[in-house]
This record gives sequence, C-alpha cells and structure tokens, in this order.
Amino acid sequence: MITEKYAEARHHMVLSQLRPNQVTSDRVANAMDTVPREEFVPKNLRSVAYLDEDLEVAPGRFVVEPRVFARLLQEADVKSTDVVLDIGAGTGYSSAVLGHLAQAVVAIDKDPELVAKASETLNKLECDNVAIVEGELAEGNKKHGPYNVIHINGAIDVVPVSLLEQLADDGRLVCVLGGNPGTATVYTRTGESFFPRKAFDASVPVLKDLAQPVTFEF
Repeated sequence: MITEKYAEARHHMVLSQLRPNQVTSDRVANAMDTVPREEFVPKNLRSVAYLDEDLEVAPGRFVVEPRVFARLLQEADVKSTDVVLDIGAGTGYSSAVLGHLAQAVVAIDKDPELVAKASETLNKLECDNVAIVEGELAEGNKKHGPYNVIHINGAIDVVPVSLLEQLADDGRLVCVLGGNPGTATVYTRTGESFFPRKAFDASVPVLKDLAQPVTFEF
C-alpha cells in the first residue's frame, strides 16, 4: 500500500506540476514518473517528497523542486546516447533520473558519507548506468569526459572554466545562475567557444561548494 501511495503521488506530480508548467518532453516526464523520489530523501521528509518544493537532504544539498528540475532536463535535451556529468549529486536523485535518459551518468559529490549513501540507494534501485564518485565539484571528472551534458544541482554565480572545458563539442551545460529569482541557463559548446542562452526564471537553493568558482571570460 505504501508503494502504491508513492506511485500515485509521483504520477500526480507529473500531471499537476510538470505538464501545466511547460514540461512537454515525454521522456523527461516518464523518467520522473519512474524514479521513486521518496527513496532519496530522509525518512521524515518522505511524506512531502512529491510537493513542488526544494527538499534539503544533507547540509547544503537539496533535491530540487520537480518543476524546475524537469524544465532543466528538457532544456538539456538529453539523448539516449549521451554521457552526462551530474554536479553536486547529493543523495543521487537527479543522477537516477538522468540515468533513465542517458547512456551513462557520472555523478560527483565531495562528502564521502553522502557518496556512500547515494551509491547504496542507486544500487538498490539497480541504476546500473550511474556511477557516483567523490571529488571537488568545480573540478568535475575529466577522466570519464568529455560529456554531452553537464547538470549542476543548485544556483551558482558563474560557471567554472573547468566544467565548461569538459563539455564535448555540441555539449550542453544546464544550471541556474544567480538567485531570487535566478535564470536557468544553457551553455552550448561549439569548438572552443561557449554560448549561453537564457531559458527561464528559476529560484533554487545555492550550491555553496561552487559559490566562488573560477570565472570564465567570454
């Protein structure tokens, strides 16, 4: 019964939060209708796992509200052949959803306990194409790059050069710049140039580990 209750709440999230808010991608909607969001939040938050709110799952780490997260994924246009880098993965929810859209996902966080917890949950849910590793967020993970898509969990002021440089040609980096409200932004790489495009207004919690990144000069 509990499983059915969460499944119903998950489907209602798609119908009431995603679809009325310009989420037209069936692939994104289906992925978010599949991944059990409640598995990635503390037990005391499971009853509110499907509200359209940012949920703090660890100090400085949030599961971003469904509407904004879905629209970011839609803007990223993740293909089934893509390799994705998920920055600030936290408990691994975003990584699991991305795993349903992409060929492979490399998720990164700096807290070893959080990485271990995320890995346990991802393994439990048989997210076999998602690997979570420990590391500094601004450094990304060059070893498994370049990436077709890079997703950043949380608001930042500027994008670190080191992350942009890990994009493949025609790769997309999606993030929220600034706050209250911030701007969901898509960076596309063409050769050695990076082109930002404003997508929509969005307010998400700050990703403090990237609060003082190395800036990129256009």
